[in-house]
Amino acid sequence: MATTTRSVEHGSRDLRRHVGLVGLLFASVGSIIGSGWLFGALNASREAGPAALVSWGLGAVMILLIGLVYAELGTMFPLSGGVVRFPHMSFGSFASYTTGWITWLAAATVAPIEVEGALQYATKYAPFTARHTVDGSVVHTLTGLGYAVAVVAMAVFVVINYIGVRWFARVNNVVVWWKLAVITLVIVAFVVTAFHAANFSSQGFTPQGWHGVFTAIATSGIVFSYLGFRQGIELAGETDNPRRNVPIAVIGSVLLTGVLYVGLQAAFIGSLDPGLITGGWANLSFNDDFGPLAAVASLLGLGWLAVLLYADAIISPADTGLIYTTVTARLSYAMARNGNAPRGLATTSVRGVPVVSLLVTFVVGLIIFLPFPSWQQLVGFITSATVLSFGSGPLVLAAMRRQLPERERPFRLPGGHVIPVLAFWSSNLIVYWSGWSIVWKLMVAVLIGLALLVVFEVSGSQPPLDWRAGASWVVPWLGGLALLSWLGDYGGGIGALHFVSAIPVTFVFSAAIYALAYAMRLSPERSREHVADTEHEAAVEDAELGQGF
Repeated sequence: MATTTRSVEHGSRDLRRHVGLVGLLFASVGSIIGSGWLFGALNASREAGPAALVSWGLGAVMILLIGLVYAELGTMFPLSGGVVRFPHMSFGSFASYTTGWITWLAAATVAPIEVEGALQYATKYAPFTARHTVDGSVVHTLTGLGYAVAVVAMAVFVVINYIGVRWFARVNNVVVWWKLAVITLVIVAFVVTAFHAANFSSQGFTPQGWHGVFTAIATSGIVFSYLGFRQGIELAGETDNPRRNVPIAVIGSVLLTGVLYVGLQAAFIGSLDPGLITGGWANLSFNDDFGPLAAVASLLGLGWLAVLLYADAIISPADTGLIYTTVTARLSYAMARNGNAPRGLATTSVRGVPVVSLLVTFVVGLIIFLPFPSWQQLVGFITSATVLSFGSGPLVLAAMRRQLPERERPFRLPGGHVIPVLAFWSSNLIVYWSGWSIVWKLMVAVLIGLALLVVFEVSGSQPPLDWRAGASWVVPWLGGLALLSWLGDYGGGIGALHFVSAIPVTFVFSAAIYALAYAMRLSPERSREHVADTEHEAAVEDAELGQGF
């Protein structure tokens, strides 16, 4: 057995170390720049007015805090799919299953929202979406034609992954350069063509107050637009110098895109005809605003730029959707390998492709279209689910510093518990700001995952889980978040908590869960056993999937 293990690990190392610094950075940047930037400027303007600039900046800082935590974890354990593996090392299989389910659900919804984003822009050429008002907000929902094309687009993602997606990785750098160039071009063209400085003050800088500023962070696509930084962590096991490359990829991707997004928001606000905002930022609308940036380009007489934007509305979402189809299938494969999902999901083809996981990803993606038929309706759910999946990272980091103090940390966060606590608080705040109308759906999805867990255990399709260390803080954490959201005044909450009271209450709650998880961590001996098992499992996984996936 020892010989087999060494053979697998040696082969895995030969296989994996092929992504350099630029490749890892561009993997994160490419995943970040999807459909979010195509809609975020308009949506954030409606929620926060000119203060949307603050929303983008705060969103970047909060995501950067979370990213810093994963930069330390990712360099400690340069494993593919590390985000779902880390909780298992410190808290056992229940924590691993719960956070893995949330992570998988969040990843599974990205490809559908990218398809919806592309089809919304494509409404310029065919009736793929139709304008509706849902809960007081303007959304563009899929039509019958839109649903049909969405199914075909999702199938294309699956087929490309089945044939082999490695060829796509070789051209991804070119695609990322395209994305960066188009965003930069939009900023420069908008500012040079028309810039009305009075737009930043004529209706007030914060027309919806700070409530609107924070709502925009969670529900307008701002945090969603940064979430692709995780690729720098997911691919940590495939880079040739994780000590240097992982922190640069995680931190650099958020900083680079943060500067671009703030610049784009400023250019968008300044380029608008002042007459469009006389009715207030919340009522901002104009012809063809289903594709807002392209529509503004047309209003400015920049027809050539509008054409580029309509083209980019296919290229950018397609790139991100394809990446996340791969990620989702690999997550479910990994969960099946470590006993957190039915073993059939680990079935691979002769090409090393987890074909069953791909098919499940496709089916779930189609189901997602039903309750969330528009980009605007789905973005808040994805944001909350993804940030919730990241929430365990700070707790793992704190536990690991006691469990594995001797472990080499090529990148170590300064300040002790300060950044991990702030990162965990940031995760909880973003979920809270999403509003009860989104959080209750997310919690229902979590309960579905727990119900599936019971079914899996009763049927014997997976080994019994270790509940104690994980359930002791996971259950109070998720239950407490749901309660805070219901008590809040965002998205249909009862309003018992307001802006002034919610922030300190959420901080106290976050600190309490952080301390509870720290106290309930596994023993150093158990943690080392889990680390050894996880590292071997990751090596076997990379060897089985091979270079075709």
